[in-house]
Amino acid sequence: MKTRIVVVAFLLLAAGLARGAPAVVEAVQYPAWLERGGHAVPLMPGTALQSQDRLRTGANARVQLKMPEGSAVRLGENAQFVFDRGADDRGVFRAALSVLAGAFRFTTDALRRGQRRDIAIRVKNSTAGIRGTDVWGKATGERDIVCLIEGKVTVTSEGNAAVTLDQPLDFYQKRGDGPPVVAKVDAKQIDLWMRETEISAEAPAARADGRWRVMAARFPARDDALALNRALRSGGYPSEVIAREGGFAVVIAHLAGESEARALMANLRAVPGVLAPVLLPAR
Repeated sequence: MKTRIVVVAFLLLAAGLARGAPAVVEAVQYPAWLERGGHAVPLMPGTALQSQDRLRTGANARVQLKMPEGSAVRLGENAQFVFDRGADDRGVFRAALSVLAGAFRFTTDALRRGQRRDIAIRVKNSTAGIRGTDVWGKATGERDIVCLIEGKVTVTSEGNAAVTLDQPLDFYQKRGDGPPVVAKVDAKQIDLWMRETEISAEAPAARADGRWRVMAARFPARDDALALNRALRSGGYPSEVIAREGGFAVVIAHLAGESEARALMANLRAVPGVLAPVLLPAR
């Protein structure tokens, strides 16, 4: 009896932890930033998001988020994203997300499609209501796009009737103040669109369990290392200063692999003060 009580208590505790689990940053293709409480810092894999957190990505950047109920959100370059809120409500995961600029993709883990969810993604001037599906979208200065890859989604915009997309490759498009238009996209186009949100093995991507590191530079004086560190962090790279070989090194860690680390080295060569970045052994 005591064993059963312990097991039940453990399961209840695990369920409670799952309900309170936040969305987590799984991977970052640099540069990218987290804005929280009026401050901007480089976005790092493993970061747990809070309500009203804003994420920004730079040129050729990507971000991958894991939602607590098993879905994933991917962001493309030059994106602006707000995690408005997310919580479990009596067995239904409810969340509100905003894509103010750039491309995104929302996907659901095949093993978790039975999870009840009610997720609203605002794509600038349009809102997609999602209940277990695969959706790609993009917000630009000219138009909002929501494209259904699999499942079902309802899209609304102010002053217009709600539109339900339930056929794969149907997409909703709204230009400025004009009326929304629903059309069909071909497979080649959606393949190109989806590449805008996928992290590449040939790009400077990091993951929480990444073991590769890059040393941007090493200085005899700590103040010089701190100056470069500030510049890199302002540019969306989560660098840190460590003591190394009698000097002070500016290092970026958690790169997903050797190719990703070498891609980061190529990026860093364009940063003033970085002359010859070095690949450090994996840990």
